[in-house]
Amino acid sequence: MDFSYTPEQEAFRATLRGWLEKTSAEVFGHRGENAGSNVGLMDARDDARWAQMLEYHRRLHHAGYVALHWPKEWGGGGASLVDQAIYQDEVLRLGLPLYGANQLAIDRIGPTIILMGTEDQKRRHLEPMLTGEKIWCQGYSEPNAGSDLAGLQTRAVLDGDDFVVNGQKVWTSLAHRADWQVLLVRTDPQAPKHRGISYLLVDMRTPGITIRPLVQITGDAGFNEVFYDNVRVPKENLVGELNQGWQVSIATLMFERVSGGTRHPVERTINELVELAKHVDFQGVPAHRHPYVRQKLATFVSEARCLRLSRYRSLTSQLKGKVPGPESSFGKLFATELNLRVAMFADELLGPYASLDHGSMGAIEGGRWTHRTLAARGLTIAAGSSEIQHNIIGERVLKLPKG
Repeated sequence: MDFSYTPEQEAFRATLRGWLEKTSAEVFGHRGENAGSNVGLMDARDDARWAQMLEYHRRLHHAGYVALHWPKEWGGGGASLVDQAIYQDEVLRLGLPLYGANQLAIDRIGPTIILMGTEDQKRRHLEPMLTGEKIWCQGYSEPNAGSDLAGLQTRAVLDGDDFVVNGQKVWTSLAHRADWQVLLVRTDPQAPKHRGISYLLVDMRTPGITIRPLVQITGDAGFNEVFYDNVRVPKENLVGELNQGWQVSIATLMFERVSGGTRHPVERTINELVELAKHVDFQGVPAHRHPYVRQKLATFVSEARCLRLSRYRSLTSQLKGKVPGPESSFGKLFATELNLRVAMFADELLGPYASLDHGSMGAIEGGRWTHRTLAARGLTIAAGSSEIQHNIIGERVLKLPKG
C-alpha cells in the first residue's frame, strides 16, 4: 500500500508548514515543533492569551486555512480530503488549535447549519464564524444528562414568535467568551425522550442568561455552567423541525467524532515523552536506557502508528464516497485512551517531580506534564465518554446484542 503524497500535495504541505511555523512564532512566541506547546494550557480567563487566539484566528482566516473542509460556497476552502488530512497533521505537529479561536463553530456547528439550517441562518451566521467575529459554544450537557444526553430537561415553550427557555446547562466550553450558542431544549415533555427535543441558535447576550465558570483540577476555567431564566429565543432560530432536534444534534456529534480521533496531538505528545526520557533518570539510570521505559515507549509509538493507519483507512473509505458512520467512535476512543496511558506513564516516569505544577520550583518542563496528567481523564469523557463509545462500537459496528 502506497502512503506517499503527490508532488502537488507535498507542495501544499511545505507551504502550509512554513506559514504555520512563521505565524505561530509571531503570535505565540514559539518556534519549531513546540510552537504551540503552551497554547493548550491557556486558561480561558487570561485575556492576553485570548487576544492571541483571536489574532491567530484572523490570520488563519486571511490565509484561507480556517475551514478547509467547508464548501467554497459558504467561505470554506473546498479542499480535498487528502489536503484536509495534511492540514490536520501539520497543525497537530505544532500543537496548535485546528480551527483557531472558534473550534466548535468551525468543527461542527457551522457544518451542521450548512447541512440542516435555513438559507437565512446560513447567510447570517456562517461568515462571522469564519472571521472569528462571533464565537460559539454548545449547550448540550446538563447536571442530570451528561452521557445520557437525551435525558435533558431544559424546557422551551413556544409563546407567539418566541421560545421561552428555562433550565441549566453544564460543562459549556467558552460560554463566557461566546457570542452565540447552539442549545438543545425539550419542547414536548410528553413525547419519548428522543422525539421531544429541539435545536436552537441562541444569542448569549439575551436577558436571562447567567454564566458561572467551573474551575477544573488543572486550575483552568474553560468550562462553565449556564442558567436560563425566561430567555426568549426567536422562532426563526430553530434549526430543523420542531421536536426533531435529536437528529440535528446527532449530525453535530458525528461531525465532532469524525475529528475526535484526529484533533488530539497524541503522536506529538508521545514524541515529546521520548525526548523527556532522554533528560531524566529512572531508577538510577538514564530513563531512555531503562528496559522498562524503552518497552513502554515502543508500545506507545506502535499504538500511535496503529491510530494513524486507522485514520488512513477512514480517509480511504471517505475517498471512495462512503459516509462516516459510528466507526468514527473508534478514533475518538483510541486517541483519548492512549493519551491517558501516556500521561499516566509520564507521571510514573517523573516520580515525585510529577506533583510539581506550573510555577513550582524544580518543575520539569514548566509543569506541563503535570497539567497533562490532570487533564487527560477529562478528554475520555468529552464528546461522549469512553463507555458510550464502547457501546456504539459494540452495538453499531460489531452488531453485538445489547446488554
